[in-house]
Amino acid sequence: MADVNRGGRPLSPHLQVYRPQWTSMSSILVRLTGIGCLLLMPLIVIWLLAASSSANGFGIINGVLTSWLGSLIMLGGVWALTYHMLGRLRHVIWDFGFLVNVPASEKMAYAMVITATLVTGLVALFQFGVIQ
Repeated sequence: MADVNRGGRPLSPHLQVYRPQWTSMSSILVRLTGIGCLLLMPLIVIWLLAASSSANGFGIINGVLTSWLGSLIMLGGVWALTYHMLGRLRHVIWDFGFLVNVPASEKMAYAMVITATLVTGLVALFQFGVIQ
């Protein structure tokens, strides 16, 4: 290929002028929450295996998962699972041809964040005994 003088222009100008949109950030976040759920799954499996094997082993892993750090990790897992589930539901809605225009997609992205946060807050209220 011939040496073309680009006049000092950047090779990828779209990276300097691109403004992230709610729909694209939501799509990326759905993928990240899927990875997060995959990484949290072994904790649940270990907890179930310990519950079925010995009281001592269950006590250890249950103590870790019910500590403040374990509770924080699990609440993050609830948020990730809820958000990921809503993202999959959004794609099913799109597959049927509904709400595929940009304004509706942006509203769904907002709704996904709000709903996942509200569900996680409700779970936290149950977990910490505020609601029984």
